[in-house]
Amino acid sequence: MKLFDHGGRVFAVARQLGVSPEEILDFSASINPLGISVKVRDAVQNALVQAVHYPDSEATALRQALALHHGLATEQFCVGNGSTELIYLLPRLLEGGRKRALLIVPTFSEYGYALQQAGWEVEQLVLSDDDGFVLPLAALAERLRSGCDILFLCNPGNPTGRLYQRDEVAAVADLCREEGTFLVVDEAFMDFCEDESAKHLVAAGDAGVVLRSMTKFWALPGLRLGYAMASAAVTARLAAIRPPWSVNHLAQAAGLAALADHDYHRRTLSMTGSARTSMAERLAALPGVRVFPAAANYLLVKLPGNLPTPILQERLLGQRMLIRDCSSFQGLGERFVRLAVRGVRENDLLLAAIEKEIV
Repeated sequence: MKLFDHGGRVFAVARQLGVSPEEILDFSASINPLGISVKVRDAVQNALVQAVHYPDSEATALRQALALHHGLATEQFCVGNGSTELIYLLPRLLEGGRKRALLIVPTFSEYGYALQQAGWEVEQLVLSDDDGFVLPLAALAERLRSGCDILFLCNPGNPTGRLYQRDEVAAVADLCREEGTFLVVDEAFMDFCEDESAKHLVAAGDAGVVLRSMTKFWALPGLRLGYAMASAAVTARLAAIRPPWSVNHLAQAAGLAALADHDYHRRTLSMTGSARTSMAERLAALPGVRVFPAAANYLLVKLPGNLPTPILQERLLGQRMLIRDCSSFQGLGERFVRLAVRGVRENDLLLAAIEKEIV
């Protein structure tokens, strides 16, 4: 079985196993187990009649709704075909200069891919699992002083799950401002812990951007929808280099409906919090297993030395369960796995299978 650099490869894995995607329990992609909101589904169906027209290239209605949701101005938003599209546009936003980037790792692989594709020199500040992936500000300051044009910080961390508090991000922003480094804070999973968002801090100036994904919390990865929050000057520059009509009409309709579905939002937070706690407690009770604290809908787990992740992954695939092998993340190894938090029944099935392999 071929191992992939991303989670969520359910269609490819289903083809290799000779089963339908619906027969696989996917714990490799951290998507809301509630599935698509009924209100979002209805909105997408109703929007089909307008698919005969080109979509609004500026996503005006969605940006207005996002502005109300976050307490910012409409001009401070740029909507993209998933936050990944925006990640690939950011190197072009800062053309010129030394083109040196710093990544705080382990982290989402697409930052590095996007930068390298654009010809940037990419350096890494590797965090340690020994202290729970604490961000050493003194070491960061030293790296920034050596010359860095852009810094990527994922919060909550993917795959670590670690949440950096607003005062920690503020300290990072101060360091970047002192050294003239553009700060990118990827808050793809911040909907699960909104109070710690750095959106108002970063968007107040022209030296940074906050990225968001609407595919995780709202279970819409197949529609591709994300956005950037920054100063009006930064979002205008970002929108100017974005391809026209990159965000289709159905995705925009889904985003509008999602923001208005407050009941879905409430149920998601309640369900995810309790399920994550229960899952973490059961895993931590297993011999040799370490579970890292998490603020979103996934857990980073370090397995005992006698059970490398690739072996566990293969065995679980035999039971049609897909997990995320984290050995491809810089700073981690073959003992690390990321597990999505799903519903109670699905979590119980996974935990029972893991317990059987470890105990």
